[in-house]
Formats: sequence, structure tokens, C-alpha cells
Amino acid sequence: MEITDLKEKLKVQIIQFLNLTDLTPADIKDDEPLFGDGLGLDSIDSLELIVLLKREYGINIQDPKEGRKVLIDINTMAAYIQQHAQK
Repeated sequence: MEITDLKEKLKVQIIQFLNLTDLTPADIKDDEPLFGDGLGLDSIDSLELIVLLKREYGINIQDPKEGRKVLIDINTMAAYIQQHAQK
């Protein structure tokens, strides 16, 4: 899958998974932080995103430090998925 398509798919999945009904994929910038001042997600949302990666891409993140590196923004999530997704 092309990285651009993957990023768009991720945005849709994040909106659906986290029930962010007031957002559209266009509202989420590729380099906008997902947590804090960016999209404003919290620690519960990070657990949901880890579940999303496991369920949709077969990626199992168990180390919180690795999770923090992966869940920075859409760009880092997409790059990690491309490297680690089970085909």
C-alpha cells in the first residue's frame, strides 16, 4: 500500500476507533502530534491505538517506550506499519 493511502486509511481508522465524530480525515495533519497540544488524545486513546495496530495490522506493541515512539503522529505510525505489518 502506498504511504499516502496508508495515512488516509489510518486517519479514518483513528476517527472510527476513537469515536472522534467531530473530526474528518482532512482535520488530522500528517505531522500533527496525536497527543497533547496536537490532536489532544490521552493515555486511554494510546491504548486504543495500540489495539488498532494489533487488530488491523498484526502489530503487537508491548513496550510503552516503543509505543511512545510509534504514536507520535500519522507519519510515524504509517512508517512503523510499513516496516512491521504482517503481510
